[in-house]
Amino acid sequence: MDPVVVTALTLLLCISCLLLILSWKRGFGRGKLPPGPFALPIIGNILQVNLKDIPESLCMLAKEYGPVFTLQLGTESVVVLHGYKAVKEALIDHGDKFADRGHMPIFEFINNGLGLGVSNGERWKQIRRFSLMTLRNFGMGKRSIEERVQEETKYLVEELKKTKGLPCDPTTILGCAPCNVICSIIFQKHYEYKDQKFLYLMKLLEENIRILSSPWIQVYNCFPSLVHYLPGSHREVIKIVQLIHKFILEEVKEHQKTLDPSNPRDFIDCFLIKMEQEKQQPQSEFTIENLVCTATDLFSAGTETTSTTLRYGLLLLLKHPEITEKIHEEIDCVIGRNRSPCMEDRNKMPYTNAVIHEIQRYIDLIPTSLPHAVTEDIQFRQYLIPKGTTIIPLLSSVLYDNEEFPKPDQFDPCHFLDESGKFKKSDYFMPFSAGKRICVGESLARMELFLIFTTILQNFTLKSLVDPKDINTTPVASGFGKLPPSYELCFLPF
Repeated sequence: MDPVVVTALTLLLCISCLLLILSWKRGFGRGKLPPGPFALPIIGNILQVNLKDIPESLCMLAKEYGPVFTLQLGTESVVVLHGYKAVKEALIDHGDKFADRGHMPIFEFINNGLGLGVSNGERWKQIRRFSLMTLRNFGMGKRSIEERVQEETKYLVEELKKTKGLPCDPTTILGCAPCNVICSIIFQKHYEYKDQKFLYLMKLLEENIRILSSPWIQVYNCFPSLVHYLPGSHREVIKIVQLIHKFILEEVKEHQKTLDPSNPRDFIDCFLIKMEQEKQQPQSEFTIENLVCTATDLFSAGTETTSTTLRYGLLLLLKHPEITEKIHEEIDCVIGRNRSPCMEDRNKMPYTNAVIHEIQRYIDLIPTSLPHAVTEDIQFRQYLIPKGTTIIPLLSSVLYDNEEFPKPDQFDPCHFLDESGKFKKSDYFMPFSAGKRICVGESLARMELFLIFTTILQNFTLKSLVDPKDINTTPVASGFGKLPPSYELCFLPF
C-alpha cells in the first residue's frame, strides 16, 4: 500500500480515537448520562436520525431507550426528553436548572450570542425581563393591543376581498397581518400590503423558515466547524438574517434622530432610553448590537410562527368542511355579521376555541422546541447531567400523547371539549414550550390566532380547488419547524 495512504489512514484513525475519548470524557467521564444508541466516532448517531423527520426519529428511539435518553450529534452529547412527565419535570419542576439555551450553531454564528433567542446567563435574564416589561407596557395581553389586532384584521379582510373569490396562495397575505402587528410594537409602523419593501421582508422571512427546517441546516448544527466553510443553504440563511439586521438598524438610526425620552413610541425607543440610562456601565447589555438582535428575534418569531399557523390552519379547515361549518354557526350565534370579533367572545365560543387549540396541537409547529441546556451539574432521575449539556424537549411527544389526546394522529377538536361541549384546558398543550424559556409573545399569538381566524370565517367561505378528501396536510419539512405544503384556495365573501 502506498505509504502516503497508510499515513493518512493512520492519522484518520488517531483523530477518530481522540474524538471518541474526548466525547467520552465530556459526557460519561463527568456524570452518568442517560442511555442511548451506540455512537460512531466523529459522526455520532447522525445516521440513526432521519433529518427529514427528526421528531419521528426521536420518538422511535424513545421506544427503545425510554423517556430520557442520550444522542451523540457530531461530537456533542444531547439529552432528549420524551413525554409530558419528563418535559414537565425538567422545564417546570426544575425550570431554573434547565433555563439555558442549548447549542444552536447556525443562530449563534448569526447573532453572536446576542438577543433573546440564543443568549444565556445574566444577558438573557436582563434582555428577557426588559422585553416582557416593554411588551406589556405597549399592551401585550391588554385591550390596547387587541384593538391593534382588530384594526389589522380589517386590512386583511379588505385585501382578501380584492382576490374577488379567485384562487390565491395565502402565504404572503396571511403573513402581512401578524407582521404588521409586531411592526407596530417594535417601530410603530404599518405597511400597506402591496408595499414592495414590506413584501420583500415577508419573502425573506418565508425563505428563512423554509431553509432552517431543511435537512442541511440540521447537518450544519451537528458539524458547524466543517460545514460552515462549504457551499450550501446555510450561507443563504446568514445572508437573509444580515439583511433583516440591516433593515432593523436603519430603523434604529431613524429613531435615534427623533427620540423623545419623555414619550417613548415603541420598543426601539424604550431600548434606546435604557441604553442612555446605562451608558456609564461598561458591562451593560443594552447596546445597539443587542437591540438589533433582540428586535430581529421579536420581528421574526412574531411574524413567521403565527402566519404559518394561520396558513396550516386554513388548510386543515379546507380538509374538514364540516368543522368549518360548525365554526360559522358559532360565529353567527355569538358575534353575527355586524361587529368585529373581540377576545370576550372566546369564552362564549368553545368550539372555535377548541378548533384553534387543535390546530396548534395537530400541526406541532416547532416539534423539538428550541434546545435548552442545564445551568449546572444536575441529578435528574437516576442520571447526572453535566453543566452545559444540550437538552431537547420533544414537544411532539407531549402534543401527541395518546392518553391525553385519544386520537392524536387525527385532527379532532373534541380533544379540547368535554362531554357537555365546553372548552377543556390541557396541561399537555405546549406549542409555545414551557418553563423559563416559554415564548415571550404567547399571549399576543393566542390573541392574533383567535381574532384573525374568526374574522376571516366571519367574512368568507373557504373554497378548496380540490376535493377535501384529496387535500394533503402532511408537512413538507419537519426539521426546525413543520411547514404545510403549498396550496391555493378561494375566499368567497358572504
